[in-house]
Amino acid sequence: MDRLTEMEAFAEVVDQGGFTDAAHKMGLSKSAISKHVSSLENRLGARLLNRTTRRVGPTDIGMAYYDRARRVLNDAGEADALVSAMQSEPAGLLRVTCATDFGVKHLSELLPDFLNLYPQVTLDVVLCQRRVELVSEGFDLAIRVGPLEDSSLRARKLTETRMRLLASPEYLAQQGGPKTINQLTDFNLIHASNISSRCVWKLEASNGELRQVRAKGGLCINDGQCQLDAAIAGLGIAYLPDYLSQDALMSGEVVDAMPSLPRQVQDIYLVQPYHRIVQPKVRAFVEYLIQEVPKHANAC
Repeated sequence: MDRLTEMEAFAEVVDQGGFTDAAHKMGLSKSAISKHVSSLENRLGARLLNRTTRRVGPTDIGMAYYDRARRVLNDAGEADALVSAMQSEPAGLLRVTCATDFGVKHLSELLPDFLNLYPQVTLDVVLCQRRVELVSEGFDLAIRVGPLEDSSLRARKLTETRMRLLASPEYLAQQGGPKTINQLTDFNLIHASNISSRCVWKLEASNGELRQVRAKGGLCINDGQCQLDAAIAGLGIAYLPDYLSQDALMSGEVVDAMPSLPRQVQDIYLVQPYHRIVQPKVRAFVEYLIQEVPKHANAC
């Protein structure tokens, strides 16, 4: 007899508490279930079930075998489901969260083509500055800029973006530009209120040392575009990614306030909860972003 069928028959007898209910669950006759279990016991040379007129339950050996058998059966079921999932068309609701600045500048441009490719997928995209709890809040994916904090998530680097110290030409003409990292404390620094280290900038010096600069100034705001607008208005120096500031740099509204600073970068990640079986809609969106995000982000 088939080993997996014997194993499944035995496990169902344990789960259902008897042969009759197990037979009903598997769509077989009671005698067929009994034959499968007897064949299994004969093959193993051990009694796995205690049978009485009132109840059926596993022996000590049977309980130990049940624990391992149930794991094998679950793995076999997941293997079958994986094959089915990989062959089915992406469909259903896909919930995605993304940092607001990156979502407005780049993700929004990519969504129409994805929906044209997969018309059975419905996207629910939430742009926000806070780090969303993917599992508890029911999200499938997130795009995050900067260091990752939650190691329980599956992460894939999509691309990276250059970070610059930016200010208006007028502000630097009045104040003079900073020549060293230490001199930054003499300037108004426009900083973000949406991160835990909002008053500290971490900059890499020319010798490779990671330096921390405590930002001080008259403006703390939780939106990158607003920080850029403040820098354009001459309120101080902002530390922003190229994907947000490239147009303002090209137009001359802002300039690199410290061009001698070594190239600073932040990684951009795609993160998702860990699942042994990835749904087609999730897999399709992941593959699409991996292909398209670097093209758009690096075009800045």
